[in-house]
Amino acid sequence: QVQLVESGGGLVQAGGSLRLSCAASGRTLSSYVMGWFRQAPGKEREFVSAIRWSGGRTYYADSVKGRFTISRDKAKVYLQMNSLKPEDTAVYYCAARPYLYSTIHSEYDYWGQGTQVTVSS
Repeated sequence: QVQLVESGGGLVQAGGSLRLSCAASGRTLSSYVMGWFRQAPGKEREFVSAIRWSGGRTYYADSVKGRFTISRDKAKVYLQMNSLKPEDTAVYYCAARPYLYSTIHSEYDYWGQGTQVTVSS
């Protein structure tokens, strides 16, 4: 079992920055892919970014590439969000799955509770 807890969301003006954290505990994550997804009201949950726990290979959705950076340390995954836009407003979720990289939310096994990010104009 893997437990995930997100933090760091909040209110920010367009052009500003936020840093989200995902605290992970439980099973070893050495063979896992860690992902960030987001969901706005009335919209599908969409892939944002992912990182392999071992090796650190990263992946980004085109909509955030160049603005967001995913990283990790011993027990947390981070999403540094710069140059935020109103369309980035959503609940952001941390997720985990073993072995294989995926952009499909239903293929992830573990999820955090979500943290709200609101970007004002």
